[in-house]
Amino acid sequence: MADTPFLIGENMTGGYGPVDILHNCTIAVNKGEIAVIVGPNGAGKSTAMKATFGMLNLRGGRVMLAGEDITKLSPQARVAKGMGFVPQTHNIFTGMTVEENLEMGAFIRNDEAGIKDTMEQIYGLFPILKQKRHQAAGELSGGQRQQVAVGRALMTKPSVLLLDEPTAGVSPIVMDELFDRIIEIARTGISILMVEQNARQALDIADKGYVLVQGANRFTDTGAALMADPEVRRSFLGG
Repeated sequence: MADTPFLIGENMTGGYGPVDILHNCTIAVNKGEIAVIVGPNGAGKSTAMKATFGMLNLRGGRVMLAGEDITKLSPQARVAKGMGFVPQTHNIFTGMTVEENLEMGAFIRNDEAGIKDTMEQIYGLFPILKQKRHQAAGELSGGQRQQVAVGRALMTKPSVLLLDEPTAGVSPIVMDELFDRIIEIARTGISILMVEQNARQALDIADKGYVLVQGANRFTDTGAALMADPEVRRSFLGG
C-alpha cells in the first residue's frame, strides 16, 4: 500500500455559497482500492466527494491527484487528468441508445480503435448493456441505467472513479450486483471513491471507510474495523 494516497482531499473547508458545509474534512483513496463515505443525511457526504472533483469552492485545504495539486482545476480539467464522476441523478442521456451514451463518454479521446476496445471491456463488465446496446437508455430499469452511467464514466479510461450513491433506489439484488461490478472495476487498478446510503453493505466492500457528521470526519478506518466498532454500529449502522 502506497504511503501517499492516489487521490486526497485534504483538510477541505468550504461550501456552495458563503456557508461552509465541510469543516477540515479529509477524504482519500489509494490506487485500486475502494473508499466509502457514509454518515447521516446532511452530513456533507456528496459535498465532500464533489469537492474532490472541483464542484465547489474550497476556502481551505487542497486536492492532490497522483502527487499533483489539482485544487485550482475545473471539473473538466480533472476529467482530462483521469477522474471520472457519476452523479446520483441525470447521469444518462435518456433519448440516446446505450451505445450512444457510451460513445458520449469518450468525448475526450480520439483513438478510434482504443475507444472500441474500452466499449468491449464495458460490455464484458455489464453484459446486459451489450444485449440492449441499440435500445434507448430511458427505457432501461434503474439498475441498468446505473450500469450505463458507470460505463459512460469508464469510457474516459479514468484512474479514479467517483460514484454518488450508485445504488440509490435499486433493489437489494441489483445493489449486490452493482457492488460486485464495482469490486471488479477496482481490481483493474482503478481507485473508487463512493458515497453510499447503504452503509453496512458499502463498508463490507470498502478498503477504507469515512464516517462524516456535519461536514467533519467522525470515524476513519478500514471498512472491516468500522463494521466491528460498537459505536459506529450503534450510531450509523442500526445496531
